[in-house]
Amino acid sequence: MHEYSIVQSLVDAVTSECGGHAAALVLRVHIEIGDLSGVDTDLLTTAFETFREGTCCASADLVIQRVSTQWVCPSCDRPIANGAILQCPHCHEPAQLTRGDEILLRQIEMEVPDVSGLRMR
Repeated sequence: MHEYSIVQSLVDAVTSECGGHAAALVLRVHIEIGDLSGVDTDLLTTAFETFREGTCCASADLVIQRVSTQWVCPSCDRPIANGAILQCPHCHEPAQLTRGDEILLRQIEMEVPDVSGLRMR
């Protein structure tokens, strides 16, 4: 179950970002998961709920957006339809995967302390 190591890396990345912004509270963590990433989103959600306790993500929601696979011909850059033979019908080059295998941290919604009273120098 590599979902647990993915969540640990995710929480570490969010913690690092929070420190850089003096965040008081993380509200939501938005990630993208490719269809070919090999990640079970239900297991990932369960792992996040388990590992977030005691971290800056303790009350954060995990928002997952699935990313469909996209294939193109590396020679002529034409898209190749999902489910088709993974070869360009025009120049016969093998298809190249351009999207769909990624796991990306896209956005962190956080509350930060009120800094409106600070003066800039």
